[in-house]
Amino acid sequence: MACKSVCQLCNRLVISQSVTFTGGNVVINLPAGSYNNGQKYCIVVAQAIPDTATINAPVVITIGTGTELYPLTNRCCAQVTACGIRTRTRYSTVVSTSGTGGTFKLLGNTCPCPNNNLTAINGTAPAAPAAPTT
Repeated sequence: MACKSVCQLCNRLVISQSVTFTGGNVVINLPAGSYNNGQKYCIVVAQAIPDTATINAPVVITIGTGTELYPLTNRCCAQVTACGIRTRTRYSTVVSTSGTGGTFKLLGNTCPCPNNNLTAINGTAPAAPAAPTT
């Protein structure tokens, strides 16, 4: 199958205006406008993720000049963290609103994140990792 030389972009393709690390959050700013409840939007993270961002920083979305922070959540409704997003990547999302705010929920998976989860818990504190030897 040949690739089309001219393709029309979806009218719900949204390209980020900026990506910053502020207040402990990775903040993706989207163009001003209304993002409708239940509507799918494909968000492209166009800018570099700041080097100062920590891997466990929550990812939130702002719209235009607004100051409201809308969480970016995964399919299981858990907060997406900085290690789960990449620059120059398109993410399919759906907007979910409530009486007081909203969230952008990913329809697919995020990028693989490092996982330092314990294999089990048993009521005692885990042993500290061994110090590196010199």
